Amino acid sequence: MKKIALLFAMVFCCTTASAQQAPPATPSLDSNTEDARVKALEEQMRTLAEQVALLRGELKALREAKSPQQPTTDRILLASSHVEPGMVPPPTSTPADSPAAPEALPAQLAQTQTYGGATSNAKLLNPDISLIGDFIGTAGRNTISPSRSLELHESEVGMQAIIDPYARADAFISFGETGVNVEEGYVTFTALPAGLLLKVGKMRAEFGKVNTVHNHALPFIDRPLVTNNLVGGEDGIDDAGISLSRFLPAPKNWFFQGTAQVYRGDSSDVFTANRRQDVSVVGHLRLYRDLGESTNIDLGASYARGHNNAGMGPTFNPNNFLTNLYGADATLRWKPLRRAIYHSFLFRTELFWSARDQLSPLNVFQTQHSFGLYSSAEYRVNRRWTAGGRFDRSGRATNASLTDTGFSGILTYWPSEFSQIRGQYRYGHLWDVLNDRFTNANEFLFQFLFVMGAHGAHPF
Repeated sequence: MKKIALLFAMVFCCTTASAQQAPPATPSLDSNTEDARVKALEEQMRTLAEQVALLRGELKALREAKSPQQPTTDRILLASSHVEPGMVPPPTSTPADSPAAPEALPAQLAQTQTYGGATSNAKLLNPDISLIGDFIGTAGRNTISPSRSLELHESEVGMQAIIDPYARADAFISFGETGVNVEEGYVTFTALPAGLLLKVGKMRAEFGKVNTVHNHALPFIDRPLVTNNLVGGEDGIDDAGISLSRFLPAPKNWFFQGTAQVYRGDSSDVFTANRRQDVSVVGHLRLYRDLGESTNIDLGASYARGHNNAGMGPTFNPNNFLTNLYGADATLRWKPLRRAIYHSFLFRTELFWSARDQLSPLNVFQTQHSFGLYSSAEYRVNRRWTAGGRFDRSGRATNASLTDTGFSGILTYWPSEFSQIRGQYRYGHLWDVLNDRFTNANEFLFQFLFVMGAHGAHPF
């Protein structure tokens, strides 16, 4: 095409120059001279037309040589509708007697990169959107904390996007049978000085491991007893606040991370802010190390402090009643690089200690100390099946002498990475407040999970 344009430019220049150099026509000129000039111009145009036709034939031959299996226009158009990211669609061939097709735009200007049918410009303006459905059924006997027989436990909509080179945003909205809740919604600033990472918004606190994980990402259907008794249950420590974290110097082959967080002070029944200044604080230290190509260990220590509502009344100042939580966690993973989708093993344990200020039955100020733990293990038998178990033991935040225990057996089937079916047998030896005695609970739980769209990874 460039050669054709160049030839036309040369003809135009030659014609213009000849017209400028030729003297103006006068009646005295011989008619034979005019005829000779016209014939010369016709001969030049005929020669140029033959050269243009020759160049078109060569161009057509080159196109057919590049795509011998798609010589026709229809096939080329069909192929161009399935363009790979970063490729420019092949030009369509034109007959020799048709006008020359315009030259294709450079790859930098042609917006041909696609993401699920959308152009790259559209992708830049829209976040990754996902929907996760969590359907749970329960059968058996539990008079302490009975669950519904069938329920769409939670539907979580996630929206995640890169805002600019310095920040990203994440928002997770949960829809349940009891209403709508913003589970998390925060912005993360990733390019701060001194290697700092800042999060601002509503988020799950970095307290242990289970507290940071959404319900659908847990390896079991329910939450451990110690989470329900001491750390607020499903919601846990989840509040509006600010989080600042940084990797710290550590010995060789260890990764050391420190996190400091400040929250408004309202987190389920764990913390209650009676005044604006009654904020809660959370601190977390994490150590991580690879023990080999397939094995790693993850250790953590956590602390949380906030006000509670145990001192509501005319006798005591409610601002003097605090809850202090301490936690420690350890995780051992085995995941061979070459067989990770077929075999893996994970063992995790968490210990919690609660020191809660409250009033005794005799209306005397006291601090109640309670302890709890859980240990879980899961083994991936093959690509589709995972088996696991969990042991629970926990005191009550308001009465350390009442200790609940239990264990669970869990079996998970993965049709694909976008869905899973899980069954769990759960036994509990629980305190019955109404009857003032311990009672046993035997239940079978089943769960169906499905994922639509691009859902970002949860904390590792």
